[in-house]
Amino acid sequence: MLDSREARVAPATRRLSRGRPAPGCTATVSAPTPTRDAIMRWLKFNFVGAIGIAVQLAALTLLRSGFHFDYLLATVLAVETAVIHNFLWHERFTWRDRPSAHAMESLRRFLKFNATNGAVSIVGNLVIMRALVGGLQMNYVAANLIAVAVCSVANFLLSDRVVFERGAAREG
Repeated sequence: MLDSREARVAPATRRLSRGRPAPGCTATVSAPTPTRDAIMRWLKFNFVGAIGIAVQLAALTLLRSGFHFDYLLATVLAVETAVIHNFLWHERFTWRDRPSAHAMESLRRFLKFNATNGAVSIVGNLVIMRALVGGLQMNYVAANLIAVAVCSVANFLLSDRVVFERGAAREG
């Protein structure tokens, strides 16, 4: 037998479970959709990427201005620093819903991330930096920001479809 409070709550719970709000309830909770999930993942990817940009620019500035490395060598090392940073955050934050089954799976993902995102970032950054800094004499920091923006869409798609593929951890 239900007490009076349970009698009032149970019908409201049943209405909510059918997707209809309880009387007097103005807020609705929508179920996740593939589009909404993709948008949230893209926002997370860009959040991590923004932090990665700061990591990359700090490394680039330190290597170029502090240690006087050639701008292309400094770019490669700065990009790799950001790639490592981003992988760690993407695995634990952006694609947290696709966890690695074991340490070897995580290592395999790291290698795939370096081979895809790392390659796109390093090659893209080198080509763009060479054109903007070497050719047009643009400031290396401004050129680097442009290079990062150009590479981001390809990196997101590679991460989502190749590195953190659905079901890979369960199958691998």
